[in-house]
Amino acid sequence: MKDLVMEIISHNFLPHCSVVTWNCKLTNNRLIPNRSNISSPGIRKSRFVIRNGNSDGYVVGENEDLGSLSRRGESKSKVLIPGLPDESNGESAAQISRSHREWKPNLTVHYEKSGCGNLEAPAVLFLPGFGVGSFHYEKQLTDLGRDYRVWAIDFLGQGLSLPTEDPTTISGDNETFWGFGDEAEPWADQLVYSLDLWRDQVQYIVEEVIGEPVYIAGNSLGGYVALYLAATHPHLVKGVTLLNATPFWGFFPNPVRSPVLSRLFPWSGTFPLPPRVRKLTELVWQKISDPESIAEILKQVYKDHSTNVDKVFSRIVEITQHPAAAASFASIMFAPGGRLSFSEALSRCKKNNVNICLMYGREDPWVGPIWGKRIKREMPNAPYYEISPAGHCPHDEVPEVVNYLMRGWIKHLESGGFEALPLLDDGEEDWEQSRIAREIEFPREGWKKAVNLWLYGSKYSFWRGVGESFRASFIRVFRRKSP
Repeated sequence: MKDLVMEIISHNFLPHCSVVTWNCKLTNNRLIPNRSNISSPGIRKSRFVIRNGNSDGYVVGENEDLGSLSRRGESKSKVLIPGLPDESNGESAAQISRSHREWKPNLTVHYEKSGCGNLEAPAVLFLPGFGVGSFHYEKQLTDLGRDYRVWAIDFLGQGLSLPTEDPTTISGDNETFWGFGDEAEPWADQLVYSLDLWRDQVQYIVEEVIGEPVYIAGNSLGGYVALYLAATHPHLVKGVTLLNATPFWGFFPNPVRSPVLSRLFPWSGTFPLPPRVRKLTELVWQKISDPESIAEILKQVYKDHSTNVDKVFSRIVEITQHPAAAASFASIMFAPGGRLSFSEALSRCKKNNVNICLMYGREDPWVGPIWGKRIKREMPNAPYYEISPAGHCPHDEVPEVVNYLMRGWIKHLESGGFEALPLLDDGEEDWEQSRIAREIEFPREGWKKAVNLWLYGSKYSFWRGVGESFRASFIRVFRRKSP
């Protein structure tokens, strides 16, 4: 075995220590394994990589036959990554501050931020999914805020960005819900909670609050909005991270791109709600705002039911009690689609060379990995990470993994590609043709927890991935039915 080589390297504001067994060399302040040795078929190698610090994990691999790895097209090892900051052990978490900004009359944007003292660090903006808000990114704000300047916002019509006044005039005094009045207030005339409104809202936050281009990440609906902003304003975006992004939103035609077709629909989410829509909204809202229904939905979207969702649950319940929540929900449901479809936004991003990274929970019942693999097919060079077990909200279910990947991806882009992508630290040369598999282990509340993580190469077959997804689904169904 070659001599043990140990180098201590400092990267920007993220110091770490690396210990590597194998023949290594130090080049331009980066520890790079000897690729001529790595690529030799049939050679057995022992890898033991330890990385300490906020950004990096540890790779622990047993002796492995590299020839067999290349035949299988998949490499395997274990990666030990840091957990979330544990203040009980003396680890300091980034402090979160909450604020708001009036964008337009009576339209106030709530946002949370952390790490504002990291003046030279990149800016990161998180966009929430439908029905939640900035509170869903608490684990990113407290952790990533130690190294970056981090923001998370609430979309208008959701979270704490609901209106502070009734958008309609009321003739009687017995109206329970805002937005059910006789006519719209002047400030709410033509107000619709739509994709186009949210895209404009995020543009405002980036330009007027953050004041510089950002790394933008979005879960579900937030992923669509993040991609939409990057497609129409690429100069404001340094990179997009899609977390189980929904590729569809809005059931009705957009009046700009389909003016004739849109006129066939008499109501498009404006205020006040028409009488028939009010009755329908009351019936639906009574069901979906019930705490038992909310708990059931969370049970669906979180694969690991040991995840503590008490805070998320209580905040969602609190939001549903706002007098504007029901009418805002109706406006969102009947709002037209965006001027750009998800596919069109993706094509524009590809044309403008927007950096995109994909992080998907494999067990998502709503936006399964097949949608992430379709994006990967359109943008082969976009890193695509798949996490299991994880559902629709991987950033909250496995925040340790998502934060680890976010740090690594941002470092990769900030270094101009000099820093390797997460899972590529040991220098696989043929990963483009295959996928890399790792078992990720991390501490959580005094326990060790582990998940599986895959990185798909740029030339990995889309149809092979589809076949694997169907096969995995079949196995899960079969196991549930087995005695």
